[in-house]
Amino acid sequence: MPHIALVTGAAHRLGKTFALTLARLEYDIILHYHSAKDEALQTKTELESLGRHVTLAQADLTDPEQIQSLVATIESLDVLVNSAAFMPGGNVDALSIENWDTSLDLNLRAPFLLAQSVSKKMTDGGQIVNITDVGAQKAWSRYPSYTLSKAALESLTRILARALAPKIRVNAIAPGFVLQSDIVPPEEWEKLIQRVPLKRPARSDEIAYALEYLLKNEYVTGQTIVVDGGYSLV
Repeated sequence: MPHIALVTGAAHRLGKTFALTLARLEYDIILHYHSAKDEALQTKTELESLGRHVTLAQADLTDPEQIQSLVATIESLDVLVNSAAFMPGGNVDALSIENWDTSLDLNLRAPFLLAQSVSKKMTDGGQIVNITDVGAQKAWSRYPSYTLSKAALESLTRILARALAPKIRVNAIAPGFVLQSDIVPPEEWEKLIQRVPLKRPARSDEIAYALEYLLKNEYVTGQTIVVDGGYSLV
């Protein structure tokens, strides 16, 4: 039986990198996307060029019913990578209730509901990897709901690791600055990069190495691997 991995938010950015990494490690991929259908189709083609079977799975993960519908289509699963995320800008006095709810629903509740459901599909054991952020260790006042949701996701990682052991291992990866976001102006991005001790953003593959390590080291659970070029030291 082939190994199967579900990657959320896998159409583009880091989610795509994680899906490609798993494909190179000979996992078949369930490629989740929300609205980026064209990018999902392109990523599917790239994954299939590596000789893997790919299933597209469209769902709005802020909707618990759609999460249940997605999981219902899965017979068995070996790896879940919770990569889908929402990062709204807005100071504490300007953040809308809608953006607050979306951040917590997608960045925190969805990984919990997915873990709760797919753990029942991991009949021979499995692994869950949550993608957090170096911001979970910071007080980013311009991104309060995102920062809070990622900090809580790291706590959830530890809770799930204890609750699901020994059958399922649960860890997290906290990337630093990798791909510039549309909500960060170029001049601000450059200032942020100059604060990083290594003076550059990460390459996507450098984040993916952390996923490969977690997949291969069977004695690691409940941990968050920070890959940030030293930014957490600042």
